Amino acid sequence: MEHHCGLITDSKEPVPLKSISVNLSINDFVAAVAATLNYENEENIPLEAVFVFPMDEDSAVYSFEALVDGKKIVAELQDKMKAHRKYEDALSQGHQAYLLEEDDYSRDVFSCNVGNLQPGAKVAITLRYVQELLLERDGALRYVLPAILNPRYQLTEQSGKSCLNIQSPIVPLKDLPYTLSMIATITSQHRIERVQSNCSLSTVQYLTDDKTSAQVSLTEGHKFDRDVELLIYYSEVHSPSVAVEMGMLNKKPGIINTARRVLRLINVQHGFMEAPCAMVSFYPDIPEVEASKVCGEFVFLVDRSGSMKYPMSTKKNSQLRIEAAKETLLLLLKSLPMGCYFNIYGFGSSYEKFFPESVKYTQETMEDAVERVKDLQADLGGTEILTPLCNIYKAPSIPGHPLQLFVFTDGEVSDTFSVIRQVQLNSKKHRCFSFGIGQGASTSLIKNIAQVSGGTAEFITGKDRMQTKALGSLKFALQCAVDNISLSWDLPPGLSIKMVSPEHPAIFRGQRLIIYAQLTGLMPQVESTGTVCIKHTLQGKSLENRVTFSLPPKANANFTIHRLAAKSLIQTKDMGFDENSKEEREDVMNISLQSGVLSSFTAFIAINKELNKPVQGPLAHRVIPRPVMDVTMPWIPQSTACSSPVPRDLLCASACGASQRAMPKIKLCAYDACMEESDDFSIIESEDFGMTDVATIEEKKKADSSTKKSNLQSEQKAFGENVVVQLISLQKANGSWKLDEDLTKILGSKLKDIKAANPAKHGDLSAWATVLAVVWLHSNGKDLKCEWELLERKAVAWLHDHAGSSIPMLVQAANSLLKSSVNPAVFGV
Repeated sequence: MEHHCGLITDSKEPVPLKSISVNLSINDFVAAVAATLNYENEENIPLEAVFVFPMDEDSAVYSFEALVDGKKIVAELQDKMKAHRKYEDALSQGHQAYLLEEDDYSRDVFSCNVGNLQPGAKVAITLRYVQELLLERDGALRYVLPAILNPRYQLTEQSGKSCLNIQSPIVPLKDLPYTLSMIATITSQHRIERVQSNCSLSTVQYLTDDKTSAQVSLTEGHKFDRDVELLIYYSEVHSPSVAVEMGMLNKKPGIINTARRVLRLINVQHGFMEAPCAMVSFYPDIPEVEASKVCGEFVFLVDRSGSMKYPMSTKKNSQLRIEAAKETLLLLLKSLPMGCYFNIYGFGSSYEKFFPESVKYTQETMEDAVERVKDLQADLGGTEILTPLCNIYKAPSIPGHPLQLFVFTDGEVSDTFSVIRQVQLNSKKHRCFSFGIGQGASTSLIKNIAQVSGGTAEFITGKDRMQTKALGSLKFALQCAVDNISLSWDLPPGLSIKMVSPEHPAIFRGQRLIIYAQLTGLMPQVESTGTVCIKHTLQGKSLENRVTFSLPPKANANFTIHRLAAKSLIQTKDMGFDENSKEEREDVMNISLQSGVLSSFTAFIAINKELNKPVQGPLAHRVIPRPVMDVTMPWIPQSTACSSPVPRDLLCASACGASQRAMPKIKLCAYDACMEESDDFSIIESEDFGMTDVATIEEKKKADSSTKKSNLQSEQKAFGENVVVQLISLQKANGSWKLDEDLTKILGSKLKDIKAANPAKHGDLSAWATVLAVVWLHSNGKDLKCEWELLERKAVAWLHDHAGSSIPMLVQAANSLLKSSVNPAVFGV
């Protein structure tokens, strides 16, 4: 079925989606979510409503149902192609039909179709899913309910790789026609310290005296105009744990009949759900140690597409993404160890690299790279990451220098599975550290390229600093990790273990590993115990943790662990239609159908045959709008990619269906692709996104052109106004600073006075300059310490080699000159 562009609120047409209500239940590090979409047709014609929305790629969607006039209609999970045919057939016969599917090319994009919604009809659609919560570096568990869905960049119109969301219109935030309500209940075996959010919350209500249970909700009338993030802090998170859940067809008396009734109720096949399932959580408390002496090849792959012109957040005067990326690259370059190899790639529709091949890190190559970083712009058009990735992997490996790849992108790609597959194929030769920039970054892309290569994934939203998270990942790359992870099980006679999770990769400080396994065989009929021993190696030492669990396991009507295990298995196998063989697709489909968990090859279909009102003519299509990014409004130029110069919030604004209004056809394209076609564009910060006519747009473009030149000049200023970053930019590759006019300006003194204050009159002036720089950083850059810790270590190591016993004297003199009180202990003396 061809979905045409739908109406948006600027057209003054009613939107059938009225509200979204979310019931969130968090138990330790697992979230169970029930999201209800409330529809009402206020028009006098029957509609087909299409809502395309983002969801975290880890979400295991297992239930989809409709409530129509008090009657619940539960959807069946089927082969996607069969579900599409049944949906079309149902509509042609005058039935109501409901379809929920995952995008073919990205696991974090979903579409909900409500077909044959009669005039005046109200329908509540509920989907349920479970997911593991992301662990932040400070120990917080992070739940995200995504609202922002970026357009995926399309390679060509002929590629056929059209993400579902590309048909979804976007609207000014003030016109978003539906609201969100959310209530969250949190329970844990540990005390809940606090709950934070980027949105306005009610006061946290503790439900128990020991604070192991709490409830919180979004304030009333919340506009779903940004991703909703919750951060939950527990008192203890490092204890390993094992949870075991009863299977659906376990032969324990009294359980089997209930399980079969549940099995029939949720329309799940036998197989995967039969055996009990175990979830092992391992979050070792790894101490931070000095950076490893082992060098590496560090390749930085940075998005330079047009959307990198967006600010980092909604905060006033927020740094542009490309400027934050440049600053991040500077910090990374200054923090690399001497003797390693490095290179920097920029990608968009095409790609550029600093050096033909990775070069050895020296003063000369670092200076060359820093100068080139200063000139980087978001000027490479679209977002084609696959070609530069292949170029990186084709380069010969450097003996003794394992490849460490850092990928920075706002995640707007259409060939998500192809990229993941390419990273997976090269996982033995490198680790990938990925960074999703801004709201709407593809969770499927960012999480998977890190997961399949044993790296880490970070999402940079709100007030997060790209610089902080990138330097944290570099610390991981330079440090020892927990590796050689293995599990051994001690189970009662008759029971054995079948692993569901793939081989256990190395994990870094601040990471958690979750492992799934099935218990097969005869479950003991009396109370007993099992034990799992988690063996691992840290800094050459063999360690182990033992966790005991009770048997037989308890029944769970929601089969949460089974769903999560199935999703984990699907994620390792499901690479989309193009990347999977026929046998692999069948394997994924079988797991999906057995577990009831949605995949890219299956879809939920529900049909209400009681309606039976033949449709006169085609249904009117109403594509539910989604919020535009709330930081900028890119004005798209007239070009071969777009047939008219329209703002991004008017894309898909043509009317279709029964009314057939005469409106100009607008060719939908990805913003990055349009920017590739023309240099005649600018980005306008706006409090009000309600621009609705082309004349107004042209006026804005003319007004903006007068300031374009000065804006470009400002962008070219090296690394902005941040004095800490300016000081860092002066550091040499070996970790030292040179005593010159540039340094003294930052220190706030004259060169002759600083020379006169040097207590080592005949000593190395670089040693004196380096001590001054480090003291200044501790006095003036405390808030950014995590970003300069690594380069400080280089400086201190250099000082020990070149100043030795005179360091205490130099520190005392530096404190006196700079009127500071930095403890000499920071210099290791």
